[in-house]
Amino acid sequence: MGEIVSIPTADGSYNAYTAYPLARQGPGLLVLPEIYNSNDHIRSVADRFAAEGFIALAPDVFWRLQADQYFPYTDAGQAQARAFNGRLDVDQLIVDLGSAVQLLRANPNSSGLVGSVGFCLGGKLSYLCAARLGVDAAVSYYGVKIEDYLEEFDNISCPMVLHFAGNDPRVPPLAQAKIEHKFSGREEVETYLYPDAEHGFNRFGYPPYHQPSAALAWQRTLELFQRILCEQEM
Repeated sequence: MGEIVSIPTADGSYNAYTAYPLARQGPGLLVLPEIYNSNDHIRSVADRFAAEGFIALAPDVFWRLQADQYFPYTDAGQAQARAFNGRLDVDQLIVDLGSAVQLLRANPNSSGLVGSVGFCLGGKLSYLCAARLGVDAAVSYYGVKIEDYLEEFDNISCPMVLHFAGNDPRVPPLAQAKIEHKFSGREEVETYLYPDAEHGFNRFGYPPYHQPSAALAWQRTLELFQRILCEQEM
């Protein structure tokens, strides 16, 4: 189990669920949520990363709208999540996430290396953390609307992995093709397509979880973070 920590910003603070390895030390990792915010599922993802040796921090991404609003995977939860997401100031949020990156880098129990991983909305946020915040490695799962930010591609210097679902109306084939074309030729960026999976395939315990795709994507994600964040730490 993790704990709630407060992340200070220039004009306020927000909460973040933070899970620690048994040794209470390791590289930092931002775990960025779907539009449902850092709900129980995303916190369990942070717990899984902590079990692999990372200090995993899952922030409240809607705090400037209303703090501590975490939504379930129900029709009502989806409607609320979409309403909040429609009002989200992504640019301000990335500035706020910069405070979390700084906190993780400054943690005396951390190596100073920080990665980001995100799902859906969080997949786009992870991409923007690579472009704007200089994280050391980034992973995006079915990140929505990344194609709208491809002009920031040249700002990315860290290794990345991008996971796409074969059946995903929120990240359709044309969007995937634009992203893959932009990143072609960048050896440090890997893109993977999971043809039998749908948007949200990593959401274990909930539809549309797809175990074979989720397991393979998890393996590839860990390989990146262990290679970049853990080996450099040694």
